[in-house]
Amino acid sequence: MSAIDVFAWIVLIVLVASTLFVVIFLAMLPGMIARRRNHPWKEAVAVGGWVTLFLGFVLWPVVLIWAYVDVPRNGAREHQP
Repeated sequence: MSAIDVFAWIVLIVLVASTLFVVIFLAMLPGMIARRRNHPWKEAVAVGGWVTLFLGFVLWPVVLIWAYVDVPRNGAREHQP
């Protein structure tokens, strides 16, 4: 095995590891945002982020938007004129 082969294997391992890290981070991101914003359905948003991992991130933008949207509480509706 030459030095170029070893270098190619190192590059391949780094690329696979970094891709895996990015995919896992993207799956965790909506749940982290929902917890930080104290979303009323933070656990459902977190599960939705992980489910989109298995669906090929098709619904991931929807779950990300859901993490930012707060549902008004019952008390907030009563005070509106």
